[in-house]
Amino acid sequence: MRTSKNYLPDTRQFIRGYDMEQIRVGLIGAGGNTKSRHIPGFNKIKGIQLLSVANQSTQSSEQVAKEFNIAETAKNWRVILEDDRIDAVCIGTWPNMHCPITIAALNHGKHVLCEARMALNSIEAHEMLHASRYHPDLISQIVPAPHTLEFDTTIKKLLADDFIGDLITLDGRVSFGADYPNFSSDLHWRHNRNFSGNNIMNMGIWYEAIMRWVGPANSVFAVGRSIVSHRLNADGNRVPTSIPDHIDIIGTFEQGGQMRLNISSVIGSLENEVDIYICGTKGTLRLVQPKGEGKQLYAGYVGSDVLEKIVVNDKDRGKWRVEEEFINAIRGKEKISHTDFYTAVKYMEWTDAVTESLKTGCMVKLPLG
Repeated sequence: MRTSKNYLPDTRQFIRGYDMEQIRVGLIGAGGNTKSRHIPGFNKIKGIQLLSVANQSTQSSEQVAKEFNIAETAKNWRVILEDDRIDAVCIGTWPNMHCPITIAALNHGKHVLCEARMALNSIEAHEMLHASRYHPDLISQIVPAPHTLEFDTTIKKLLADDFIGDLITLDGRVSFGADYPNFSSDLHWRHNRNFSGNNIMNMGIWYEAIMRWVGPANSVFAVGRSIVSHRLNADGNRVPTSIPDHIDIIGTFEQGGQMRLNISSVIGSLENEVDIYICGTKGTLRLVQPKGEGKQLYAGYVGSDVLEKIVVNDKDRGKWRVEEEFINAIRGKEKISHTDFYTAVKYMEWTDAVTESLKTGCMVKLPLG
């Protein structure tokens, strides 16, 4: 595994003492998730000040600051890191900048909340993890996959109570937002390896959810292709894209059982956007989301002819509380559960294993290295 001297502590910096009840946050990158989730989430917490924002341009920074009443704008992300008034940063850039900004932020004594996808690849993810371990007094968190939070506790309880028995297979199809291929579609940063790295569609965040239920995989084999092989960039030019928009993955789990997972953004006329079965020797769970509707959980046991809907108890119904958890961890009130760097490294290794299998046509064993 490649290592980097970049995670070594910067001796010119020191950990600042500050009032735990007054925490100042700097925003680095202010895209859709930052504006729709993180800023409102921080604003709900007592004693939090969004002090400064550095977006892609001075103009866009000023627009965000005005819209959300943020006190200041910064010329670039380094200005935020060098500001001794700022205690923590929320990194909302594209994945290509997650590693360098995270390591620099930790070396400047800042707590870090970094948007998913963790990094371009597992090498960068490991460097981020190493940097966090050099700064154990600082909180390091990756924004978690939110799409199954409502059901995670219920699914884990059923599995822990031996409802399905031994896992035979997790069989899933995810086509959220998919439609028939559009061969004149625009180029998004997610289609550019320079910005997105080995990440493929929303594959990584679904694997993160799967890990919560049944643990990590220990082998991966994948086939996939880019059905829409060219897209139009901002200048209207047709450019090639190599990141798959349709992929099939099979593998095995560390604790037993197999997986078959299809993820696609180019399949049309499907009844369900998400359809995942967790099948065991005694029972079966099904998480399904009909097109345009919310997700539902069903279960069936030995001897039952149909799966019955499970009503999730309010106390078990998870919800988005990322910013609250981050700030509580800084204040020493709780530990990071969604998602710590160690867990995020596991989904980045799996992502790299998928990419390696696509390249070689071979099964890849996990963990890597």
